[in-house]
Amino acid sequence: MRRREFIGLVGSTVVFLPFVARAQQPASVPRIGFLGVTSASGHRRQLEAFRAGLSDLGYVEGKNIVIEFRWAEGEYDRLPDLAAEVLGLKVDILVTHGTPGVLAAKQATRTVPIVMAAIGDPVAVGAVASIARPGGNITGMTFFNPEIAAKRVELLKAAFPTLRRIAILLNPNNPVIGPILQEMKLTAETLMVDLQQFEARGPSDFDQVFSAMAKEAVDGVVIVEDPMIIANAGAIGKLASKQRFPSIGFKDVAEAGGLLAYGVHFPQMFRRAAFFVDKILRGTKPSDLPVERTTKFELVINLKTAKAFGIEIPPTLLARADEVIE
Repeated sequence: MRRREFIGLVGSTVVFLPFVARAQQPASVPRIGFLGVTSASGHRRQLEAFRAGLSDLGYVEGKNIVIEFRWAEGEYDRLPDLAAEVLGLKVDILVTHGTPGVLAAKQATRTVPIVMAAIGDPVAVGAVASIARPGGNITGMTFFNPEIAAKRVELLKAAFPTLRRIAILLNPNNPVIGPILQEMKLTAETLMVDLQQFEARGPSDFDQVFSAMAKEAVDGVVIVEDPMIIANAGAIGKLASKQRFPSIGFKDVAEAGGLLAYGVHFPQMFRRAAFFVDKILRGTKPSDLPVERTTKFELVINLKTAKAFGIEIPPTLLARADEVIE
């Protein structure tokens, strides 16, 4: 080979190699922040569903996606600091759930996309401008929380026509409780039943609250969704069963010994949240993704509990059930 040709070949190789090296570098792995309102153990089913949703879309945690978790353990006042902490990790998207989590995330950033895995009424609390046009940097899933809570009053009355006094188990720290109570009171007035609020800010309050219900001789209990309450569904269902209170809440409560359940399937909502994560990672703006309202509602009846209480569920209500626990 001639000397001039050799020099030309070497020169072209030196110029080309850096481009090859850059082309072979792996693309940056998307980093998802997850702001949990309660605990990982309390939301085990939801997390499994979220990961399954990501897997359906080709994401493998630790391989082509990273999830950074932070959990408030039910202490809602920790959420702002935790949101700032996870955002400090330079995440591409922040996923959260419940009104406290969503509002803390919104306060923490107006630029990083936020996906709501589940929230009761994002418009009422000012999380988004509207369902169809959320605006800003937030989108995700909602589930008609005020309407569901009001429907529970109606169903409990249908199961027990003589019922007059209903206890409402709620977490007063949740900002969405106002619109929920308003809907429940309207339904209660129509059915001529009285509502009495019982507040639980954490799991340590449950024993005292159910004892107070017993002293007040309430006829039944309606359980209102809240991340802390959802995470402690097992304890609530057992206490309602122990006190022999006809109760209605969400499915996990009925599975733990509660009598009735009416509501949405939260794991399904968390699985769908992965769709929003994927869309945003592919370049869609949150403001261009309408908030989705879950359309699947379930009525669950625990006949085992009914028999233990000596209660006969009206056949018309049994015929409406999506699931009967025997």
